Amino acid sequence: MTSQSQGIQQLLQAEKRAKDKLEEAKKRKGKRLKQAKEEAIAEIDHYRLQREKEFRKKQTNVMGSQGNLSAKIEEQTRESIQNLTSSYHKNMESMMKKLLSVVCDISPGVHPNFRHAV
Repeated sequence: MTSQSQGIQQLLQAEKRAKDKLEEAKKRKGKRLKQAKEEAIAEIDHYRLQREKEFRKKQTNVMGSQGNLSAKIEEQTRESIQNLTSSYHKNMESMMKKLLSVVCDISPGVHPNFRHAV
């Protein structure tokens, strides 16, 4: 009987050791999963930062060229306004004389289409 109880004790001890090993393996697996998740998050964050940096660089290049475009357009508009203003001041005197001469210099006469009624 003692040998049977010793056998049972050995089986129980072996079962306990197996259970302990199983729990330890589950803990290691959980720890490893957690570590893998943290590594993946770190890698994703690194990749995201890298892509955002590239995006900002491209955006700066595009927006910078648009800024240059708007500056060029503003400069051309200023030049056009300046040219029109100078042309206005230069030609205003002569145009006023022409307008006044057409309006004020009246030469009375019969219109060529006028028919004298008989």
